[in-house]
Amino acid sequence: MNELIKLNMDPHLLQALQEDIPCEDITTNAVIAAGIKAQVELVAKETGIIAGLDVYRRVFELLEPSARVETFVSDGDAVTPGELLAIVFADARTLLSGERTALNYLQRMSGIATHTRKLVSYLAGTKTRLLDTRKTTPTMRIFEKYAVTVGGGSNHRTNLSDGILLKDNHINAAGGVKEAVAAARTAASFVRKIEVEVENLEMLREALEAGADIIMLDNMDADTMKAAIKIIDGRAISECSGNVTEDRLKELGQIGVDFISCGALTHSSPILDLSMKNLKILSDSLMKNRN
Repeated sequence: MNELIKLNMDPHLLQALQEDIPCEDITTNAVIAAGIKAQVELVAKETGIIAGLDVYRRVFELLEPSARVETFVSDGDAVTPGELLAIVFADARTLLSGERTALNYLQRMSGIATHTRKLVSYLAGTKTRLLDTRKTTPTMRIFEKYAVTVGGGSNHRTNLSDGILLKDNHINAAGGVKEAVAAARTAASFVRKIEVEVENLEMLREALEAGADIIMLDNMDADTMKAAIKIIDGRAISECSGNVTEDRLKELGQIGVDFISCGALTHSSPILDLSMKNLKILSDSLMKNRN
């Protein structure tokens, strides 16, 4: 797991747990005594790519520092229906109270990784790389973008502080492409690249003349995009976006664009169905409780 998640995930996970357990888990606490040690299995219910096991584990550790998760797969592995992915050992109350939050993260991240792996496969044999976008679930961005990388995709900028991308409204506000690029170049650190979104070949030429480092070809048809790649001719990094569907990916990859950004990776991926099953009370714990 990358350092960004390791350093930042606890506040997000605690917020999710507080949302689900604002006071107590009244159902679990009513029927299970404290101190009963147990185990439960994590099982796949459909085929896909697993992502987020460390996040899943951390949910239980936040509820109970001594909780232990024994995993049989790793992030990026393909899983199949009925496959045993992990066993969680903890207080029975911890297992039941943390179940939904842990699964929510793991299912969401695994679904994104699965969808990404499928779309990346359409670009096999080309130089084109698949990117995500900032179209992420609020408070879930670091998790969702990590899942994209597990699936074989790459990350675009993480947030608004991470890179300069001049879109149509920035350009309009600045008075044109040339003016927007000049203002960004003046304000930005010398280590920053400047990306410009263009909608037609005239804007493309203006962006190149202004010295843009990256050109985003937005909502162009295939013929216009091919012409754009010829005009760019290696003078800038090329990216295309807008209406990027599964059906278009193979075609876009053949055009020769460097990157394709696809918001659907994070905003439209279905979850991967996983389940926690077969909870068992550990006999030693039960005997101690009875004593």
